[in-house]
Amino acid sequence: MSNGATTSPSSNQDLAVDVQHFTFSYGGPDILKDLNLQVKRGERVLVVGGNGHGKTTLLRILAGKRKFEGHARVFDRDAFVDAPAGVLYLGTDWAHNTHIRSDMSVDFFLSSMGSKRWPERTKKLIEVLEVDLTWRLHQLSDGQLRRVQLTMGLLQPWELLLLDEVTMDLDILVRTELLKYLRQECETRGATIIYATHIFDGLGTWMSHVVRMANGAVIAKHDVNNFPEFDAVKKYHREHGLMDSPLMALCYTWLKEDKQRPHDKAKDQLEPSTGLPHSKWDELKDDMKQYGDKYYNYWNNE
Repeated sequence: MSNGATTSPSSNQDLAVDVQHFTFSYGGPDILKDLNLQVKRGERVLVVGGNGHGKTTLLRILAGKRKFEGHARVFDRDAFVDAPAGVLYLGTDWAHNTHIRSDMSVDFFLSSMGSKRWPERTKKLIEVLEVDLTWRLHQLSDGQLRRVQLTMGLLQPWELLLLDEVTMDLDILVRTELLKYLRQECETRGATIIYATHIFDGLGTWMSHVVRMANGAVIAKHDVNNFPEFDAVKKYHREHGLMDSPLMALCYTWLKEDKQRPHDKAKDQLEPSTGLPHSKWDELKDDMKQYGDKYYNYWNNE
């Protein structure tokens, strides 16, 4: 589904995600703008878009991590007020938590997270992600820590998995095995995945759909089984013996086009000194410079 695009209607029971004419901001310019998206149960959706175009914000809203007003439903329930069970968000911020790098074994850590409740899933994930239970968390590399995070996060069976660049630290072998495992979860259990990333290796044959985002909106959602633009790129690569990823080539073209898209006037509200959107803090800060410091010297108490 895309802004201005028409699709065949789906019953609410068929949909994992239903977002309609959704707009969201953090108090400044809109991050998401009249966004429409429908994802059916069982789909493996790749989200493509440049930095700052709203991918992470959308995933966090679907995960119930942001209060909002508007139509954003997961399994036919409000994503925040009535958030359903079985929704899992995995992002990059977890590994930066100082408590995670404590001096404890991976075995103890996973046990404290409930691994004993799902012994078969735990065993499979440890195998797929090549996790050593004797590792000490405080001694791990970023890639090893990411594998522990994924093992811990995927222990409990989930219905909707929201991945935000979380595989970026994995080597190609582990990442490939993880993608195989996740695909099997969708095909055998009917689970759903929405995956935002800038690393496209191996995803051309993994995804069932690709969503293109730009300027806070969904430009289009494509089914890989009916995607002439992607088919043309793959054909060109075959005919010219090109070894790089056709999906990466297509996404590269999209991102270049998106940089040329006209932005709304919110872009003109960036603060020259920081390059960030203008906020209430900028107004308060300016008032302090103009009035507060003029009448009160904090250091000399005058």
